[in-house]
Amino acid sequence: MNAPDFHPSNSDRSHGELLKLMESIGLKAKTSSVHMARASAAIKNKALSGLAVLLRQDAAALQVANQRDLSRAAAAGLAGPMLDRLKLGAKDIETVALGCEQLAAMPDVIGEIIGMKQQPSGIRVGQMRVPIGVFGMIYESRPNVTIEAASLAIKSGNACILRGGSEAIESNKALAALVQQALGNAGLPVDAVQLVPTTDREAVGLLITMAQYVDVIIPRGGKGLIARVSAGAKVPVIKHLDGNCHVYVDDPCDIAMAVNIADNAKTQKYSPCNATEGLLVARGVAAAFLPQIGAIYAAKGVEMRCDAEAQSILRPLCGANVQAATEQDWYEEYLAPIISIKVVEGVDEAIVHINQYSSHHTDAILTRDHLHAQRFLREVDSASVMVNASTRFADGFEFGLGAEIGISTDKFHARGPVGIEGLTSLKYVVLGQGEVRG
Repeated sequence: MNAPDFHPSNSDRSHGELLKLMESIGLKAKTSSVHMARASAAIKNKALSGLAVLLRQDAAALQVANQRDLSRAAAAGLAGPMLDRLKLGAKDIETVALGCEQLAAMPDVIGEIIGMKQQPSGIRVGQMRVPIGVFGMIYESRPNVTIEAASLAIKSGNACILRGGSEAIESNKALAALVQQALGNAGLPVDAVQLVPTTDREAVGLLITMAQYVDVIIPRGGKGLIARVSAGAKVPVIKHLDGNCHVYVDDPCDIAMAVNIADNAKTQKYSPCNATEGLLVARGVAAAFLPQIGAIYAAKGVEMRCDAEAQSILRPLCGANVQAATEQDWYEEYLAPIISIKVVEGVDEAIVHINQYSSHHTDAILTRDHLHAQRFLREVDSASVMVNASTRFADGFEFGLGAEIGISTDKFHARGPVGIEGLTSLKYVVLGQGEVRG
C-alpha cells in the first residue's frame, strides 16, 4: 500500500485547493464512519492484531524514517525535550504494538446497553454506547500518537482525521501506511484513518471548523497549539493545556518509598505531561526527606527552585542546584530537569496549593495516613489523583485502556486519559410492547 501523500512544501496549494482537499478528507471520513460503526468486534480486533504484527515487522524501517525526522529537527535547532518527544525507538514501537493487542483483547463496548429500567408505563429505558463518529486529531512531535489515535479509532468504531506536526512527517507517513494496510487487510475502509497530506497550518484552521464532517477535535501538544485550536474551533474540543503535576510528601510517610517515587515522578522522563513539576513536603518530614531527594536530584543535574524553608535545608547540601523560587515557578510546566519545591504545614496547605497552582492534570500524595489519603482523593480537583504512586502512571496504557488519545483536564465530555469510552457517546434506547402515552 502506498504511503499517504505528504507535501512538506506548502507553496503549491492555494486556499481553494486546500479547501477542496479538506472537504474531500472530511467526506471520506464521514462515509467511512458509517462502516466503522457497524463493524463487528471480530473485524475490528483483526485490524488491531494485524497492525501490531505490521509494526513489529517494519520496526527497522520505521526507525529509519524516524531518524530522518530527528536529523532534520536537530539541524533546525529543535530543543532537547522536543527531540525526545520525536524519537520512535524500538521500545516505543513495541509499546504501541502491545497497545494494539491490549485493545484487541478488551471487550467491545459498542452497542452495550446500560441502566435498563422498567418504568411505570411499562416501557424499559436504558442507554446504548455508540461511536462519536469522526474525530480530528491535531498533534505535535510524538509519532506514536499516530498509532494510539488510529488504534483507538478502530476499537471504538470511529473514523479519524490525523494532522501530525511537520517535524514528524516521515515517521507519520510510514506509520499511517501500516494503519491503512491493516484496515484494508481486515476488510475495513482505509479512509477510516486519514493523515492530512499537507503541513500547511491553514489545514488545521479548516479541520477545526468542519462541523459538517467532524464531531470532536482532540489537540495534543504544546500549550500554544491547544490554546489556538480551542480558540478557533467550531466543534467540541477535548483538551488539556499543560501538565503542572505535583507530588505531596505527607507526614507521616514511608521516607524511602517517598524518595523513590519523587525521583521516578520527576526524572524517569522529563518531557511528558505527567512528569512531576512541583514537590510539596510536609514540615514534619522535611528534614528527613529533603536531603535524600536533594542528593538524587543534584546528582542527576536537576535544578531545584525552592521556597525559603526548603532552601535552608537543601542549599548547604546541593549548592548551585538550589535556586529561589518565584511565584511563577508554582505555575510552571518545565518539561525539563527543573522542579519547584515548597515546604507546607500539612495536607490542608498542600491541597490548597495544588488546587490554586496545578493544571488539574495529575497529583499524588505519599502517605501512611488513610484519612489524609481519602481527603486528598476527594478534595484535589484534578483529572487523576494518586496515593503512593508516581504521577508517571497517568497514561492510558498504564491505566489499562490499551492506549490513549490524550489526557483531558476538561470536566466534559471526558476527563483524564481518554480511551475507548472517551470516544463514545450514550444514546437513550426505549423498549416497549405496544405502550402508548395516556
